[in-house]
Amino acid sequence: MAEAAIVSRHIQAVWLLPGTALGVVGWPSVRRERFFLTWHYWWQAHLIDCTVDAANRAPTIERRKRINALVRSHRMRNITGWTNRYYDDMAWLAIALERAARVQDNDEARGGLGPLEQKLFGAWDPARGGGIPWRVGDDFYNAPANGPAGIALSRLGRYERAAEMAEWIDLTLRDPETGLIFDGIHLPSGALEKTIYTYCQGVVLGLETELAIHTGDPVHLDRVHRLLDAVEVNLTTDGVIRGGSGGDGGLFNAILVRYLALVALMLPGSEHEQLADRRIAARIVEQSAAAAWANRLDVEGEPLFGHDWTRSAELPGGTSGAGGLNSNGAVTSSRVPERDLSVQLSGWMLMEAAHMVTAAGL
Repeated sequence: MAEAAIVSRHIQAVWLLPGTALGVVGWPSVRRERFFLTWHYWWQAHLIDCTVDAANRAPTIERRKRINALVRSHRMRNITGWTNRYYDDMAWLAIALERAARVQDNDEARGGLGPLEQKLFGAWDPARGGGIPWRVGDDFYNAPANGPAGIALSRLGRYERAAEMAEWIDLTLRDPETGLIFDGIHLPSGALEKTIYTYCQGVVLGLETELAIHTGDPVHLDRVHRLLDAVEVNLTTDGVIRGGSGGDGGLFNAILVRYLALVALMLPGSEHEQLADRRIAARIVEQSAAAAWANRLDVEGEPLFGHDWTRSAELPGGTSGAGGLNSNGAVTSSRVPERDLSVQLSGWMLMEAAHMVTAAGL
C-alpha cells in the first residue's frame, strides 16, 4: 500500500517522454514540480532504492520496468550525466545503482557506477587528515557524505578506503558523551557542527556493519554495539524513533531505519552481544513501523504517512506552502511536511524495512 501510494501520487513521466519516470517532489504538486524543474537528485536516488526493495519483495515485470525508467530518467534529468557537485548526493545514487545492478541485474544502473565510484574514491583528502567534503571545494567534511560513500565503496569492493572512512568518522565525529555521531567538521579550522541527525547514525551503522561482514575485524562489531546503544537511549521512545521533519529531513529517520534493518539481518557473529544487537535493531524497526502505520491517514484507500511517526499525519491542504532551497542548497520543508515526497518515501522505506525484518522472523 505504501508503494502504491507513491506510484499513484508521485511517479510520472518526465516531460511526457515515453519510458521515463521520476518522483514529483510534492503532492499536491505545483507547476515547477510537475515539469521537473524542481526534482532533488538525492530524493530520486532513494526512490530507486525503494523500488528495488519492492522488486525484491514481489518480483514483477512492472517493477523491473519501473527501475529501468527511474534510473534512465535520473541520468537524463541530471543533464550532465550521473554526477554532480555534492558527494553525499552521488553516494546515495551509487548505493541505489549498485543494488539495482547486483540484485536486479539492471544494466542501466551498472553503467552509472564507474563515474560515481571514481568521484567518491578520489575525493578522499589526506592533506586534511582524511574524510571527503560535503561538496566539491567545500571546507565541510561530514557524516552524511562519508557514511554513504563508505557504504557504496564497500559494496564496490573498496574495503580499505571504506574502513578509512569509518575510522575517520569514529575519531573525528563521535560525541564522547553520548556516543552519537555529530554532523560534521570544518577543515582545517576544526570547528565541529554538533547537531545530531538520525541519518548520521544510520549511515555509520550501515558502514560498520558492511565492514564487519567483509573484513572480519571485530572493531566494527564493537562500534555497531556502541552506536546502537546510543541510538536506543537517545533517539527513541518506547522503541519508536522520535521527531522528524519535511524537506531533506523527511528522509532522515527512514535512513536510520534502513540501516537498522541491515544490522538486524546481516550483522555477523553468534555471541550474546551480536544476538542482542540484532534483536534491538529489529525491535526499533518494527515498533517504528507500527507507530507510523497507526498514525497514518487513509486518502482514497492509500496511506499518507506523518513526518513524525509518533503523531497523527496531517493532510496537505492544496499546493500552497511548497518547500524550497536554503542558502546552503538544502531542501526546506513544505508548510505541511506530509506534502513532501521525502516524507512519503520514508514511510515506504520504513514499511519495506519492517517487512524484511519480520519476514526473516526477527
